[in-house]
Amino acid sequence: MQRTDFSEMACSIARTLDVIGEPWSPLILRDIWVGFSRFEQLQADLGISRKVLTERLNHLVDRDVLERRPYDNRPRYEYVLTDRGRELLDVLMVMVAWGDKWLAGQAGPPVLYRHHACREISHVDLACAHCGRPMHADDIDILPGPGAAA
Repeated sequence: MQRTDFSEMACSIARTLDVIGEPWSPLILRDIWVGFSRFEQLQADLGISRKVLTERLNHLVDRDVLERRPYDNRPRYEYVLTDRGRELLDVLMVMVAWGDKWLAGQAGPPVLYRHHACREISHVDLACAHCGRPMHADDIDILPGPGAAA
């Protein structure tokens, strides 16, 4: 099935969805983040078909989110996050905070995150890059930017 191409849309949400907007890509990034870097590891952990995993890995490599590195002579590859990929993890951390708050249920969050700087278990919270105060959807005005559609 052909996916809709959002890459040229004048919307940063749409362009980001073009990179990671189907369910497998964020889960692949999560697995690589926690240390599964080889195809077989990813396939076993996710229970994904080889065809779909190959397509998703190729897509993420093509979008410069992952880098493919050979690890033996067959050739076989491991996948590592690029700078773009590491920054996308911040998006996943916001998803984690939302999922932990609204979907974790009685059992609580399935994973805890300890912040390196303060060594405390915590979660991400959006803040303004200018003043440092909380920044959520109700706290902003949406204005046209220089790349807005005509």
